[in-house]
Amino acid sequence: MPVKKLKTQNLKLKTTTQKLKVVKITKLSVPVYSLTGRSAGIMVLPKEIFGAKVNNNLLAQAVRVYTTNEKNFTAKTKTRGKVRGSTAKIYKQKGTGRARHGSIRAPIFVGGGIVFGPEPRKVRLELPKKMKKQALISAFSAKMADKEILGLSGLEKATGKTKEVASLMEKIKVKNALIVTGEKINNVTRGVRNLPKINVLPVAQTNVYEILRHQFILLSKEAVEKLGDKK
Repeated sequence: MPVKKLKTQNLKLKTTTQKLKVVKITKLSVPVYSLTGRSAGIMVLPKEIFGAKVNNNLLAQAVRVYTTNEKNFTAKTKTRGKVRGSTAKIYKQKGTGRARHGSIRAPIFVGGGIVFGPEPRKVRLELPKKMKKQALISAFSAKMADKEILGLSGLEKATGKTKEVASLMEKIKVKNALIVTGEKINNVTRGVRNLPKINVLPVAQTNVYEILRHQFILLSKEAVEKLGDKK
């Protein structure tokens, strides 16, 4: 039987290319909640502070500087010249068959002085201003990347009651947070005083250690404005 040859046709697909405009996102946004836990819109955050590249090495250095400066190096031991005891020779030099000894306060004896023991000292580490600023930006950016930043409104209307803040945290499902305000608000400080994992700081006192040790960062509008002025 004759074999029929099948002719295959190549189908040419015409593709149309469209020019897409690249839009650079300069700002980020987070949800905002009122003191009652209700949604209060969206807060726009500057990308320069909350969308920068995270420098983990700089964050580690900033945390080390902070924690070292918080320590009190007050440990102290007594040398042989400071411990209590007689300075007289404990027994004669010769004729006892024992080793030669002088003062009973020598480090070789129990209750004697300590050799090379710790002494009170002052330790103060410094981080250059530019590094400190960049570390703060990296900390905020890291929290933003993990979606752990929220906005708060109406903090100036806080009553100072712990129940009010506790109810807010329960409604927004936050158990560990740092509230950052523009200026110190006494009622907010009073309201979080009895909540072990909730703290509040004004922008001027905010640091990398406090940002990283809390799970969520709750920002007021005034705090964002002040942070924007620092960039």
